[in-house]
Amino acid sequence: MPRFLLIANYAPQGSKAILAAGGTARRSAVEKMCTELGGRLETFDFAFGSDDVYTIVELPDSRTAAAVALTVNSSGVAHVRTVVLMTPEEIDAVGQVHANYQPPSA
Repeated sequence: MPRFLLIANYAPQGSKAILAAGGTARRSAVEKMCTELGGRLETFDFAFGSDDVYTIVELPDSRTAAAVALTVNSSGVAHVRTVVLMTPEEIDAVGQVHANYQPPSA
């Protein structure tokens, strides 16, 4: 099943909600969402610095991952960036695909 890195940043309202309900409640909510979508939560970690949360999820496909991102982003309390993750074996297979690319020239 495809894996995705979801990088979340909370708006002030979202940060207040995390402080009130706790981090484990947020992890449980994300885990429930993933399960209901036919996937699973692999990791959920809070961070400080430029990002607030890093999660790795397995979801059925990119369409499902896009639905998660749009739903979270439309909530107004968090913004999510989605990164498609690939295994080393998938990268090995990529090496077998030869793209005929002509770079632009002046």
